[in-house]
Amino acid sequence: MNFADSPTEHPRLDRAAAERIARGLRAMADATRVQILSRIVDAPAGRRAVTELAAELGLSQPTVSHHLRLLSDAGILESTQDGRLVWYSIVPAKLVDVFDSVQGDPIAGVIAPPILKRISRDLATRFAGTFSPQTVSDYVHDSYQLLAERARITRYLPSLTSRFAADRLRSLADADGIRRDSIPDVLFVCVQNAGRSQLASAILRSLAGDRVRVLTAGSEPAGSINPKIVATLDEIGVSIDGEYPKPLTDEVVRGADYVITMGCGDACPIYAGRRYLDWDLPDPAGMSPEQVRAVRDDIDARVRELLADIDAANAA
Repeated sequence: MNFADSPTEHPRLDRAAAERIARGLRAMADATRVQILSRIVDAPAGRRAVTELAAELGLSQPTVSHHLRLLSDAGILESTQDGRLVWYSIVPAKLVDVFDSVQGDPIAGVIAPPILKRISRDLATRFAGTFSPQTVSDYVHDSYQLLAERARITRYLPSLTSRFAADRLRSLADADGIRRDSIPDVLFVCVQNAGRSQLASAILRSLAGDRVRVLTAGSEPAGSINPKIVATLDEIGVSIDGEYPKPLTDEVVRGADYVITMGCGDACPIYAGRRYLDWDLPDPAGMSPEQVRAVRDDIDARVRELLADIDAANAA
């Protein structure tokens, strides 16, 4: 099926749904309620009683009950009774939103040295016989700095640092001829690594599976992926699969077999032996959902043609 011939219908947000969302946002827009939610999230069993919360926050039980009722009415909390106690927990469907909202870490964007050492040690085990522990540690620390400073990543920085460093080390092994398999590497590069390159990589990953290793990068990476990109991919059953914006580094270009650029100018270095393609596509940033879908469908057609070329080259 050609998606351009049968555009995806996207349901409009009706008034009732908008009011439900607004109630939820208003309910969390209070310092005391944020403290309450934070303590419920941190509770070992994921639930708290009024008496516990009142004692910890130094508030009266009626005051805490008032805030809990507002959060419950907004669909954020649910309650269960166990004997004489009523326990409050986060509604499962709201858990991710609440977790993100209450992470008020004053050192967000900073990884403690012991965590960096742990990441380096684990990746040294993974790349044993390929790179020395010192090389691995250098890449871990450099990847951390690039994500925190250039891409301004703050959420999930430790796990993304580990993933970014591992991808770079794998590309370095490819570039240095230490490749352990014949799977082709495809690198998509755009400016912010938040729109076009993410659309292309998600679609190719969905179509090719393990036949292709897909990487992305940006010449000026954003702090997060454009939500419209995530939504327009979901409409066609394609997951963003935990992707994130990341800066362009030399070894991922040297290790790639195919380098596809989209609007990033001369930011991508040229190395012999790689196949370079430049896809002239508009930036989805600021576009309407309908316009983003048009870019998605254009990229979808290009990716399918690219994958056919890759498969033909592998067969030959």
